[in-house]
Amino acid sequence: MRDYFLRRFLLIPPTLLGITLIVFLITRVVPGGPLERSLIEAQMGDMGGGRADTGRGAISEEQMAQLKAYYGFDQPPVTAYLLWLKKIVTGDFGMSYRFGEPVLQIIMDRIPVSLTYGLITLFLVYAVCIPLGVIKAIKHRTPIDNITSALVFTGYAIPGYALGAILVVYLAARLRWFPMGGFTGRDFDDLSLFGKIGDFAHHAALPLFCYTVGSFALVTLLMKNHLMDNLAADFIRTAVAKGVSFRAAVVKHALRNSLIPIATHLGQQFSLLVTGSFLIETIFDINGMGLLGYTSVTDRDYPTVMGVLLISSMLILIGHILSDVLVAIIDPRVRFK
Repeated sequence: MRDYFLRRFLLIPPTLLGITLIVFLITRVVPGGPLERSLIEAQMGDMGGGRADTGRGAISEEQMAQLKAYYGFDQPPVTAYLLWLKKIVTGDFGMSYRFGEPVLQIIMDRIPVSLTYGLITLFLVYAVCIPLGVIKAIKHRTPIDNITSALVFTGYAIPGYALGAILVVYLAARLRWFPMGGFTGRDFDDLSLFGKIGDFAHHAALPLFCYTVGSFALVTLLMKNHLMDNLAADFIRTAVAKGVSFRAAVVKHALRNSLIPIATHLGQQFSLLVTGSFLIETIFDINGMGLLGYTSVTDRDYPTVMGVLLISSMLILIGHILSDVLVAIIDPRVRFK
């Protein structure tokens, strides 16, 4: 098993190289890049100054060469990628075109925000959905099963960003029960410890609700369906026939087997701890990684795009490995060779 996971970790660097190389080459050919935007701005400024031409000659060849050097377009794509990769190895993610700050510093400032929401969301989802799935499996086709199914499917049918827009309009803007957005209040640093906790909870209530409501149905039904399959298996009937109580059979035998797909799902959600959701972060004005990734793409901030892509891809690959680790821990039948 150790050799298997070692090989999996050794596959991470070449996989990252392939992902980043493809995206880096795409940034060199996609229209509307930073160089084109600079030329358009120069032409519009030239026309605004009263020039009669269409912007031709707005910047000199020397200025064009400087722009290409600044944006890294003065080198062939593969050479530019190798130079970028060399900087990444030394911890230099480049400078953001939009913010004018080091990309790594911008990402490190945004990660705690998305990580906080991601960890709380993950805890709430599994803390609620696993017991709820167990109850629904045991109480199958009873009123409690039907009512909870209606609730979780209603939440699953409503996109998180759409629900967030409704909550902002009615609960924040009209009723003023919650803030319009933001991670914390303006006077957060001046509050006491309990005041800071209350301020964060007040700001985080609506975003967390939007984050969690869509995941309830998937995790709950995964838990319910697999637990029902295991409860109908021969080994459970044999255990009960030999005198094991039904509760012990559920907790000690069926539940552990039912947690295997949950463990797989947990590893796949590992990347969401940091990347977040740009739509929800946009609605609630949360400066997290999701909003950063979205704005960097729309603004053609390629150094930031590459930095966010590198970290997100790494987390996804680590999440798949974490899924295998959790499955191996829960299921003793699994042996990796």
